[in-house]
Amino acid sequence: MRRVLSHGSFLRFYLLLGAALLTVFLIALAGRAFIEQVSREDRREGLAALPMSLMTRQLVDIPSRERQAQLYEWSEQLGMQLSLMPVEDASLSYFERSRLERGNVLVATSPWRLKRLIPGQSWLLQAEFSTWREQQWHATMAMLGAWLATFDASERLERLGEVQPGSWPLALLGRPPGELGDAQQAHLARGEVVTQLHGEQLDISFVYQLPDGSQWLEAGPATRGANLPFNLQLPLLMALMVVLALIIYLVMRSIESRMARLELAATRIASGRLETRVKVESGDFLGRLGMAFNGMANQVQSLLRGQQEMIRAVSHELRTPVARIRFAVQMVEDMTDQPGIRRQLQGIDGDIAELDELVDEILTYARLGGETVHGAEMDMSLVECRAVAERVIDALSPLHEGLAITLAPGPDIELMAEPRYLQRALQNLVSNACRYGQSRVVIGLWDEPHLVRIDVEDDGPGIPADDRADVFKPFARLDDSRARSSGGYGLGLSIVQKIMAGHGGSVTVDTSPMLGGARFTLLIPRRESPA
Repeated sequence: MRRVLSHGSFLRFYLLLGAALLTVFLIALAGRAFIEQVSREDRREGLAALPMSLMTRQLVDIPSRERQAQLYEWSEQLGMQLSLMPVEDASLSYFERSRLERGNVLVATSPWRLKRLIPGQSWLLQAEFSTWREQQWHATMAMLGAWLATFDASERLERLGEVQPGSWPLALLGRPPGELGDAQQAHLARGEVVTQLHGEQLDISFVYQLPDGSQWLEAGPATRGANLPFNLQLPLLMALMVVLALIIYLVMRSIESRMARLELAATRIASGRLETRVKVESGDFLGRLGMAFNGMANQVQSLLRGQQEMIRAVSHELRTPVARIRFAVQMVEDMTDQPGIRRQLQGIDGDIAELDELVDEILTYARLGGETVHGAEMDMSLVECRAVAERVIDALSPLHEGLAITLAPGPDIELMAEPRYLQRALQNLVSNACRYGQSRVVIGLWDEPHLVRIDVEDDGPGIPADDRADVFKPFARLDDSRARSSGGYGLGLSIVQKIMAGHGGSVTVDTSPMLGGARFTLLIPRRESPA
């Protein structure tokens, strides 16, 4: 089943990857087609720019009543059907109108239809013809030469700059091009336009001698318009990058979300929720990682459960022989009156009492290890914190007559907690403070907005900062000099930490600002009372 799931997930992964690559490929094809379309339109506009620019420039200086006659004459020369119409009557889109206002030529094909705005006027010149022919370019050169001849030689270059050449670079020469043959020069002398071919790609140019014979006009070689303008290349490149980034983002977002769920599960397990598992959605590398994680969590939970059961079983089994030993010691004590033997028996009885207390501590620690975090299995009820503190003081004061155990003044505080465990945690802290305090132990209660803080302070030697993280470990003692008589069994503070974890709180230790010794702090979050 796992192999089938893995193959299916790999198939889905490769299908997703193939779809992404196909999408990029289609985008590249569409981009290439768009580039070719733009290049074709740019070349068409470049070809049409010279004759349309020349005619609209001359129409500026021609009176309105004479324009129709001039259009008829140009139509005969160019082989085009020319007409004028108001811009308001033309069906133009916003983009077409913007292009016309910038001086561009609108080009449509099949048949060819050209439109250009007369500079500074609201009239539109339209030209319609079936296809481009050599006659149109020769006529354009003759019209341009005749128009330039109407100006002085010093003005001609400036006037030539008023014409938009498009794909035909224009130049005024003081002598004919050197590569012209005798026959071509003879054609120029007769007022004809000469066509030249250049290079291996046979680029076309036209040469025309002005009527006064003083200068020669050259147009070309025509640019092919193969290169896409940079202002179009950049948006296309950016669009392709955005699509690729989007595909990568979608793939990485899926991986990140699954990794976040894995991280959340690991955090829950680290906080004690050993029942947490990761939902395995597929058999890819993340799915296999999730299955391995779940297997690890099962193994850890099984080991901890077995450890807790073993501790409970051993602790319970220890109680029976301890009870038998205590009963035997009491019988022997009752049967003898010798003071030395009775002192030895009392010492043995004390050791048995310590062993019994240790068993009780181990059972408590093991039982708390089985509780779930945030008190899911704890019987919560409303607890009066001052009453709990007073009960702890009443229980421990007779055992430590040389210490003053006091409760700092403050308000009455009620809290949702497990009463027995909360009292046990506070009692362990106070017992620890009594064990190391010199003369005073103070309990403080603080009511904060979202939690209740309980401080236990003493005037003992305190705990070094480097050792504070270790005091909550099971069976931990700060140094070898603290034997059982002074250091306990090393489980009291671990039990406090377990109880706080069960309440969703924490326990910390620092230096007491009031007494100078250690200060242990319980932070217990508030819960809503049941209705």
